[in-house]
Amino acid sequence: MKPQTTLGRATTPDGKQLVLYERDGVFSIRVNGLELMSSRAHGSEEALARLTLAGVATSSPVILVGGLGMGYTLRAVLDAVSKKARIVTAEIFPAVVEWNRAELGELAGAPLNDPRVTVKVADVADVLANSRSTFDAVLLDVDNGPDAFTISGNKRLYGPEGLAMIRRSLRTRGVLGVWSADPDPRFERLLVQAGFTVKAESVRIRPGRRGPKHTIFIAALP
Repeated sequence: MKPQTTLGRATTPDGKQLVLYERDGVFSIRVNGLELMSSRAHGSEEALARLTLAGVATSSPVILVGGLGMGYTLRAVLDAVSKKARIVTAEIFPAVVEWNRAELGELAGAPLNDPRVTVKVADVADVLANSRSTFDAVLLDVDNGPDAFTISGNKRLYGPEGLAMIRRSLRTRGVLGVWSADPDPRFERLLVQAGFTVKAESVRIRPGRRGPKHTIFIAALP
């Protein structure tokens, strides 16, 4: 096995270490040594885009993708929508954007180069707070889902106030899609209390194979 190479490093607002590694063509991002994501497994990120956008009726949607990661969610969004679509991707870490323009760019076919994409180096919560009836779909691929561990402040997205903020940012019949590492009945109840119709889908991290699953919450407005 080839040795592991450190390609980049950043510090989170909580003082944790965010590190990009590569070994034998496989990239991973870890937080304080815990793997946050890997290029080896991204089926659930692609499912997030597919399942969320299936509920969007307009042919020229405005979409917010919260969390850039390795670009797989954004790529799946671009592949699912028309040339008239507009996609905003919000990523809190400048280093992650830089990595996607360099070492990680070709993993998902350089989605940041697509003219439909606007990149905001910002907390997605701040983008949502400044958006009223703006988006046809919001996709949250942030941290570890509702059980956030990279930045403790990410938890505000998944509480009652955060969900109310997301609802205000959506247009009529808008759709919220949330990636989660695990099932979360409490979060599902919060979505219902916030006025959404909710489905929870269990998807494999590697499509067509046995192995671990993640959860995708699809929350639609009437």
